[in-house]
Formats: sequence, C-alpha cells, structure tokens
Amino acid sequence: MSAPSGGAKEPKTMPAPVPRPRDTLVTQVGQAALPADSAPATPAPSLTLLVIEDDPAGDLTVPEILHADGHRIRLRTARNLTEAARLLTPDVQCVLLDLSLPHPGGAKDDPLATLREVLRIAPRHAVLVLTAEADAERAAEAVRVGAQDFLFRDELDGRLLSRAIRYAVERKRADIAQYKLAESKLRAQENARLERGLLPNPLLEGSDLRFAARYRPGRSRALLGGDFYDTVRTPDGTVHAMIGDVCGHGPDEAALGVELRIAWRALTLAGLCGDDLLATLQQVLEVERPCDEIFATLCTVDISPDGRHAGLCLAGHPAPLIVRAGGSARLLPYESSGPALGLLPKARWPRRQVELGGAWSLMLYTDGLIEGRVGEGRERLGQDGMVEMINRHLDAGLRGESLLEASVTEARRLNGGELTDDVAVVLLSRETG
Repeated sequence: MSAPSGGAKEPKTMPAPVPRPRDTLVTQVGQAALPADSAPATPAPSLTLLVIEDDPAGDLTVPEILHADGHRIRLRTARNLTEAARLLTPDVQCVLLDLSLPHPGGAKDDPLATLREVLRIAPRHAVLVLTAEADAERAAEAVRVGAQDFLFRDELDGRLLSRAIRYAVERKRADIAQYKLAESKLRAQENARLERGLLPNPLLEGSDLRFAARYRPGRSRALLGGDFYDTVRTPDGTVHAMIGDVCGHGPDEAALGVELRIAWRALTLAGLCGDDLLATLQQVLEVERPCDEIFATLCTVDISPDGRHAGLCLAGHPAPLIVRAGGSARLLPYESSGPALGLLPKARWPRRQVELGGAWSLMLYTDGLIEGRVGEGRERLGQDGMVEMINRHLDAGLRGESLLEASVTEARRLNGGELTDDVAVVLLSRETG
C-alpha cells in the first residue's frame, strides 16, 4: 500500500537488542560474534578469556575489538566474582578484570580488594587489569600485587589487547615454571640440611682416639642411605663404635638406619652392651621396619678405657680391619658372628675379646666398599682385595681422612663408575701405646 500523498513518513521500526552470549567465539575484527556451537572449525589455536565487568549494556565492547591477529578467541563474561568463580574452568587462560568492579564485601580501605580475590580464586591464570588512564598509579600497584599487566580503557584496541593477552599468558607460564624451580631447589636444600643433621656427631670428648669417617649413599642426589654409624664415649671411659647396613638403599631404609643409630646411642649411653644391646635393637627394628623382609647387619666395638682391648660383636656384618704399629692391615677374627638383625627371633650375638695393643688403627666398613666390581668382569673387590688396597695406601704414607678418601675413590675407580650400594667407613686410631 502506498503512503497518502503529502503525508508524513512512517517511523522505522528498530529491531530489539539481542543479549550478548555468555560464551562466544570472536573471528575477525568487524564481524559479529557467533555462538560457540555455530562457529566454523579452524585449525588456528584458540584462547579463552574471562572478562569480569559489571556493565550490563556491554559498553566494554571487548568482543568487537579482539582478534587483530586472526586467532580464534573464546570469550566469557562475568558481572561479579561469584559468577567469575563459576566460569573459571581449566580451559580459561586469561582473566581481564575491570578495576572499577566493586568488591562484594565493600572493602573501601583496599582499592585492590577485588583483584586480590581474583588472584586467590585464579592462582594459575594470567590476569590483566583494565582501568582509566587517570588511575595509572593504582594500575601499577595492581601489577605489583600480582597482575601480569594493565591496560587503559581509552587506549584499548584489538591489536593491543590481543598482544597483551598472549604476553600475559606466556609470562604467567614462565612465572609458574620459575616458582616450581625455586620450590624444587628449596625442597632439595631442606632435604639436604635434614639429612646432614641426621648424620652422627661423634661424642669422644676426653678420649685420645682419633676419629675419621666417609659416607657415600648409593642413590643419586641423596646425602643419606641405608648405612649408618656412630661413636660415643661413656662416663667410664669406654669408647663404643658401631656401623650398620639396612638392606636396600632407598629413603625408607635411610629412615630406618637413622632410627637404629639413635636407638643404639641411647641404649649405649644407658649402659647396654653386647648381646643385650643387639637384642634390644632387633626389637626396635621389628617394630619400625616397613615389612618383615627388611633386616640390618651390624658391627659393634667397645674399646676399653686404656685403649688396649676391645669387645667385638658381629650381626651378619663383615669383620673390621686392624692395623697395629709396625704391621700390615688384616681382618679381625669373625668366626663367632651372629645373624643379621631381624632374621631370627631370640637370636644371640656372642661378644669376642680382641687384643688391640699399643698404637693401632681400627677400620669399620659396610659391604658397599667390598662388593664393587673389579674391571668389566664379574669379579668383586671382596675383603681380600680391600686389605690389599689398604696396605698399598698405608705403604704410600696415607693415614686418617686421606686413607679413607683414597680407599673409597679407588673402589669407585675399580668399579668403573659410581658404586651402586651405600658406602660407610669409620676409622678409629690410637697413636701411642
């Protein structure tokens, strides 16, 4: 139907506004945002951005200016922190927070309370803040608090925002990686300090004996293994020394070795010795071990106050080596040894008397020193090879710490690399008769 001649034109009917989708894909600058389920498939990588702003009219117009670089960007919008927490799923890489958004708790004394809450609920997400250019000081403070970057609302365009998002995401990834690295280093340092603290401090005050020790765990990046040792002097002047080996060399075995060493020290200072001491230690082992198959070998020596005699107990452990003044190294007798701790209930461990003489050196060791291979074959160093090695070093004039270091180093060299088992060596020496 034509309009009446000379009459007024009919007013145009405006279409009703369409609410903005809560989850849309933005394709190219200038194109309308399409619902996520109707966007065409594209191999380009996608990012998901969560925008937190309380403008129901959508004047922020983020969907219209994103995508200057051609990549797909999935957009989610939240009008408050409660809604943001619900939409903050693992596929969100970045959060864009409007700093003008009021904090729901009304924290007027903290202008960055909303940002702090976002950082709390999104600790692994990159965060950008948006504010007015006149509020530059608060924007810089937001970065100091934890945001990756800030943007001024009046200068916002697609290219700037797209670049800022990708920069923030990569910076957050780098920050997380750096944090994990620093956390790992701190944990390693704490473990090292703990393990060093668990190594014994010999109590020999008032004794004329000289003490030296070497310890090398079999597991990599560890300071403590299943081997353990200790030396104490009791009020009557007797020097007690021991060395032991929990089968295996993992962290559980290391922990059990520490427990046995501490128990040995406490029992020794309480006056126990020989068979009574070992029987009590077996009870400790049976209670503390993670499974019934775990056992421990042990060698204990109690040296008389005059330094000329000693009592020796062996619980499945290799016999000590002695060097007397003017003589060569040799093994102490070991025919009367008892079983390893934890193998036989109600076992007995005979105590054998040993004459030390005037000046001497007594070396206690674990089997990690003698079970290393010699060359590429199946031959192992063994006790005889160890005695021969020690005598060579003695002939070269090595004593004390130097003797132990040279012996452990040579055992490693003969093995063709690191020894796979824990190694502990203790040397007690008396230089005058």
